[in-house]
Amino acid sequence: MTLLRHSFSIRFAPKAPYDFTLTVRKPAGWTLFSSIEAFEKGFLWTAAHIEGILVGMKLSSEGTVDAPQVVAELFTERRMPTRRQKAIGRALRRNIGADDDLGGFYDIARRDDILKHVLDDLYGMHSTSQSTIFPDAALAILLQMAPIKRSNAMIDCFITNYGEMAEFEARRIPSWPLPAQLAGRDPAELAKACKLGYRAKRLVELAKKIDSEGFPDTEELERLAPEESKRLLLGLPGIGPYSADIVDPHGGFPIDVWSADVFGKLFFGEEPKDKRADIECIKTEGLRRWGKWSWMAFLYVVQDLENLSKKLEIKLRLI
Repeated sequence: MTLLRHSFSIRFAPKAPYDFTLTVRKPAGWTLFSSIEAFEKGFLWTAAHIEGILVGMKLSSEGTVDAPQVVAELFTERRMPTRRQKAIGRALRRNIGADDDLGGFYDIARRDDILKHVLDDLYGMHSTSQSTIFPDAALAILLQMAPIKRSNAMIDCFITNYGEMAEFEARRIPSWPLPAQLAGRDPAELAKACKLGYRAKRLVELAKKIDSEGFPDTEELERLAPEESKRLLLGLPGIGPYSADIVDPHGGFPIDVWSADVFGKLFFGEEPKDKRADIECIKTEGLRRWGKWSWMAFLYVVQDLENLSKKLEIKLRLI
């Protein structure tokens, strides 16, 4: 456990529209940094490694969706010089999508027969990211081939047992493990401790590759051409096309058996007869329909499935 004794505050105005609550605590239960965060009365307590430093965070909003203001009180083990404070603040802005312009997405969504139904429910919701690729890649592995209840149990156990615990404001919030902390672990130990099965070996292999090869962080991947970013991600252990679409900061359209069911019904009016065989067809249609906004379209749909089912009078499988 690491006691974070020092703190500093930053305040910034995200690109409107920006709904703080929908962004950091999405309706389908997606969290910001850690599955074990605390969100109470508009305040989010969380922890993550940012700029190579364990940072505890208390985030809140003092603005509105159309005039947003985010306030962040940030906690560190040692006192941070001003330049480090600014670097952490810049990274946090990227993490919470504060500078993303959703104007183009909303333009196509208002004209789209599917997306127009989710805008009222999710207006101002932004996509978020981690500073390094390991948490999202590890998450993708832990979501593979398992019902969501089991995946959540594996994720919580993995973070709690192998992540670094941040203590601040009388709260204890675990962060995702660092690759260096995991690379030397015995996969059999992980598999037994958190019932990870084959995923344990993939997680250790992933940690070793990222730790030993200095894999690009999220910001560096975003500066690459989309094709190069995807190529690098597909070279990571345990990361296939579906997982790469989830992890890639350029965004993708991640279709697996579950999402093939949902988007097959939305695109073609019926459940695919052979979900695995129809994955490529459904993915192609999503990319044709939404182009560079495919990830944002995917995000908005899966966060509003219950309401979308009612509006379209289609029974969509919930997460």
